[in-house]
Amino acid sequence: MSREPIFRDVELGAPERAALDRDGHVAFPGLLTDDACCRLACSLDYIDSIRAHGSPGHEPSRFAAEYDWYLESLIGHPQLLGMARAILGRQIRYDHCVTLNRGGGNAGITWHTHGYSADDPALGFIRIFFYVTGFAAGNGGLKVVPGSHLFREHLRDLTDRELHDRWLAGRRHPITGEVLQVQELSVPPGTVIVMWTYALHAVTARRPGSGVRQCVVYAYRNPGQPSAARWISADYEKRRVRGAEGLLDLY
Repeated sequence: MSREPIFRDVELGAPERAALDRDGHVAFPGLLTDDACCRLACSLDYIDSIRAHGSPGHEPSRFAAEYDWYLESLIGHPQLLGMARAILGRQIRYDHCVTLNRGGGNAGITWHTHGYSADDPALGFIRIFFYVTGFAAGNGGLKVVPGSHLFREHLRDLTDRELHDRWLAGRRHPITGEVLQVQELSVPPGTVIVMWTYALHAVTARRPGSGVRQCVVYAYRNPGQPSAARWISADYEKRRVRGAEGLLDLY
């Protein structure tokens, strides 16, 4: 397990937790250390280089930590687990490590959410995005709808028009009462974004000629129900990963 700091000084205190619970996400600009960004960039380059060599159902991009020692070493990193437990409590499981690199000309992805424990909101699920290179709005950038997570709806493949016409129309934020709106984010390199699983999000197309936008996601959840996003091979579940003791099994 890597013991070098991956985050600069950060406190996930009451204001940050309130923002996460109100908006469905919270951003920590430039939180990753320079060393962590350098190591992550090398690992993400490596995952890209072997994308064509993974076996069906065990793709390097979806099972990234099973293919790269540094990505694996962060599963149980004290700072990362500290962040996850500050939100979810002590009882958590590692769910997946996925790379989301997007090069020039990438089409992005339509609006969607990820479901978990639909009938028991006490079981939480978060994704922690490491944006190694950052992104600008409109160029491989993340789009969100603050407050959408509070509706706890599992949605897939909505275009911008479908989002506005079929889902956003007439909806207001359950806490603030404000009309729900799309927010396009822009963040510097090394930014970390934490997101609740039911938060609506999409990614804009990457402009041709742009460099690769590098991103890796670590997901953690409270155990208790199956997870459709749990990309851990049967053999890896039995593996002894230093610092991740008790985190790999389903429940």
